[in-house]
Amino acid sequence: MKRVPVPTDTTAGGATNAYLVGSTLVDPAARTDALDAIVAERGVTDIVVTHAHPDHVDEVAHYATETGATVHARRGREARFEAATGYAPDRTFAEGDRVGDLTALDTPGHAPDHVAFETAEGIVSGDLARASGSVAVAAPEGDVRAYLVALRRLLARDPPRLFPGHGPPIDDPRATLRRLYEHRLDRERRIERAVREGADSVGAVLDAAYDRDLSGVRDLARGTVRAHLDKLAVEGRVRFDRETGRVGPA
Repeated sequence: MKRVPVPTDTTAGGATNAYLVGSTLVDPAARTDALDAIVAERGVTDIVVTHAHPDHVDEVAHYATETGATVHARRGREARFEAATGYAPDRTFAEGDRVGDLTALDTPGHAPDHVAFETAEGIVSGDLARASGSVAVAAPEGDVRAYLVALRRLLARDPPRLFPGHGPPIDDPRATLRRLYEHRLDRERRIERAVREGADSVGAVLDAAYDRDLSGVRDLARGTVRAHLDKLAVEGRVRFDRETGRVGPA
């Protein structure tokens, strides 16, 4: 497996990892001389993405046209894929299907179409995990319940390594997955406590639940609060009006 960080417009460190696994290209988010050289040297027969966010898919059409590779999308998500990439997929896959040396695993949460890919070396995990910091799970697309399930699924598989969408490979998958899981539960506790202590709007919950400067990321944090409130409301632990943003104890 070859990892090639490429510069992207992302809040996750300014670069996205493209991977070449055998002859399958994963997440061609941008072009660089390094990625062009590896693609030319090794050859590409298939292209897949972990999810259709712009910082993971922007050069799918270019590499598909350049190489003649077969482009695959998650079955049932073809329209989303084409809208994001400008390229209609040639084939689709579902959980358990193989694309080259990869086996697809559904891992929604960060995005509704998010998948990971199991390989002999470990799991290409997209935006499910990262070595440091946390992963955005923000409304309207983020689903905290689904994200927690996805983390548990990877824990159960006990992979030797994770190959994330941003940052270096993860050599301690179990510790990292547990850290991310506990981070989400801790954020949930803070949000629920804020509601019980009187915060009655998304903005008030945001101010009470975060104890750090949110300059530059306030909108993302607000989306995170909304995603957590969605989960808590579904579970009957708070009341949340998605239209008005008003909240209250259950």
